[in-house]
Amino acid sequence: MTGIGDAERDLRLVLAVQGLRAFGYGFSSVLLGTALAAGGLSATQVGVIFATMLTGMACFSLLVGRYADRLGRRRTYLTLLITMGISAALFALTNYFPLLLLAAFTGTLSTDPNESGPITTLEQAMMASVPAPARARGFGRYNAIAYLTGSLGALLAGGPAALRDLWSDVPTDQRWLLILSVSAFLAVLVASRLGEAVEPSGAHRSRGQLTKSRSTVRRLSALFAVDAFAGGFVVQAFLVYWFARRYDASPELMGVVFFAAGLLQAASSVLAGKLGERIGLLNTMVFSHLPSNLLLAVLPLAPGLPAAVTLLLARAALSQMDVPARQAYVVTMVDPAERTAAAAYTNTARYAARPVAPLAATALSQLAWPGLPFLIAGTLRIGYDLTLFVLFRHARPPAPDRVAQAPSEPSEDPR
Repeated sequence: MTGIGDAERDLRLVLAVQGLRAFGYGFSSVLLGTALAAGGLSATQVGVIFATMLTGMACFSLLVGRYADRLGRRRTYLTLLITMGISAALFALTNYFPLLLLAAFTGTLSTDPNESGPITTLEQAMMASVPAPARARGFGRYNAIAYLTGSLGALLAGGPAALRDLWSDVPTDQRWLLILSVSAFLAVLVASRLGEAVEPSGAHRSRGQLTKSRSTVRRLSALFAVDAFAGGFVVQAFLVYWFARRYDASPELMGVVFFAAGLLQAASSVLAGKLGERIGLLNTMVFSHLPSNLLLAVLPLAPGLPAAVTLLLARAALSQMDVPARQAYVVTMVDPAERTAAAAYTNTARYAARPVAPLAATALSQLAWPGLPFLIAGTLRIGYDLTLFVLFRHARPPAPDRVAQAPSEPSEDPR
């Protein structure tokens, strides 16, 4: 038997691993593109590598959902973290395209500190062992740490260039990608201390398939795919491009803006956890997301750069509050034996839907009104919020979480 104290201890260990990974991802994401280009890879090859990363995230998330509970969550977790370190080392030490593709396909690398495929899926399942009343707060801390350490990593990624101005023998950007390997090594040391609380009990050990929760997960996956597709219209790289085109904003300015946005997102993630306990997870997801999407839709109407940056930061303060609530909601609304599989399928739906939209956003901004991607993204996401609320406002979690659910949570099971 494992107690609440064991679950809380393991939660702190998972949060520590998340911080180490997010720092490494934030640091490497700034250097990765230029390092690959400097290594002689063409723009097409770089694009293929990034596409392979997304494909690997989706594929290995599904594998984790199917087999992790049977193989052991801790064992699978350590294997993924070790693979992450090896994959990062390959990117730091070689430019051989087939090897880079292999490393990218492992699904353990990411340019987003808060989304990292199978590792994120497994962490969500392990964090479900936290008692239901504290679950929203745990996921809030989980995301806040990712935003904070990821932003710090991105900020420090400018260090190699600054050092190079003082000392010509500073290693190339590619070699600095070993920082991600160091982060992975430290994460392995932390994760090796995880206890039995992260493993499913015998009664709740998943076979990697959805049975009781199939209808719920299908609905959530479809809705999350729409949300991720809409979010793909306004990814960070597109925002930098659009602000430069519309307001002549420099990359240096946008770097500071996104660092500030990361701090706001971290603070809002903590607030989302507390809000989820008070008004319910579904209400937190919908009623924080709606105003952020309205801000997104009107952002291109801003009369100047200061107003546009203000709207962007205001949106950042709200836009990610749904993330910890969404992660907690998924593992709360499904049968305990199906939490790993549910996290895998809902995450994979998001990974699969997102990559197409940035290409469409760039084309629309050139061929039509430049603000059209913002309007499309905002409208789609508002539709997602309203549909989610209508479909799940009467949903109730399965026992035993039902008895611990906040009174503001819905009261009827849609399945």
